[in-house]
Amino acid sequence: MSSTADWSILIPLLNEQATIVTLCDELARVAEDSGKKIQIILVDDGSTDGSWEIIERLARKDSSVCGIRFRRNFGKAAALSAGLTACTAPIIITMDADLQDEPQEIPKLVAKLDEGFDCVSGWKKERHDPWHKRWPSLGFNALVNWMTKLKLHDHNCGLKAYRREVFTEIQLYGEMHRFIPALVAARGFRVTELAVHHSPRQYGVSKYGWTRLPKGFLDLMTVSLLTGYRQRPSHLLGSIGLASLLFGGLTLTWLTTWWVISRIEGSDPIHLHQRAIFYYAMVAIIVGVQLVVMGILAELMIAMQRSVTTAYAISDLTKVDSSLTESGTDV
Repeated sequence: MSSTADWSILIPLLNEQATIVTLCDELARVAEDSGKKIQIILVDDGSTDGSWEIIERLARKDSSVCGIRFRRNFGKAAALSAGLTACTAPIIITMDADLQDEPQEIPKLVAKLDEGFDCVSGWKKERHDPWHKRWPSLGFNALVNWMTKLKLHDHNCGLKAYRREVFTEIQLYGEMHRFIPALVAARGFRVTELAVHHSPRQYGVSKYGWTRLPKGFLDLMTVSLLTGYRQRPSHLLGSIGLASLLFGGLTLTWLTTWWVISRIEGSDPIHLHQRAIFYYAMVAIIVGVQLVVMGILAELMIAMQRSVTTAYAISDLTKVDSSLTESGTDV
């Protein structure tokens, strides 16, 4: 494993023994045709077939191949996170090991990076997957676009190219690998997409299904909060709390006014406790107070326990103390 590689190609895999050798051979050919030196990092995410034995054999034969093996299946985000620690090249490409992502597309992604982008996400424009994978993916991509404000056709494509520095700004866990472009865009990096060829699966079985959707949706909510309100949680909680307080306060004011008028006019008395709207107003006030307090407490926690991630992202410095890139002080 050399530190002079031009591209680090990071490949998480689970039970893909039938494709590993072919994939590495194709990557070697692409690198040779492009005149680039590559580093291939294969992360075995708890395979139960012969995947690790093949990785070991390839690593012994080829110094550009590096293998990482998990004790059990920890998920794709964990595999990417572990693999990133071994990447040495300034350009990092991620892809799946099932041969549906074609190595021949990598030079196109890198060329797009050279146009000034920091992240290029593949777009499986003509997708060769069964309907039960395509349809949920369409809905999921639309939801991600709406919640993160980053408009991409395909957030789920495993084939992506990055500049190395983007990974100094984000942390991967859960199902966060689906939202890397949104996370890096929120830190000010330039993100785009590029249509790539997608091949039908010939070996193995898909590792993704309907069971991933609830986890992905929950992580999407987390990403939405991180990208929009990470440094100002009171703006979200406080706004909802104030709206709830306003509704409850106005409703109680109206009910009280109605009750007073009924007494002045001598009409039948209004018994507020017999009306459902009275209890809705009380609950709204209680919830509103709790949300406002939670927002204030969240702000205090951020202020007292300064995060490793700063509230800003600096791309270049000129005649400025370089310690700004390591400091959390606002500028």
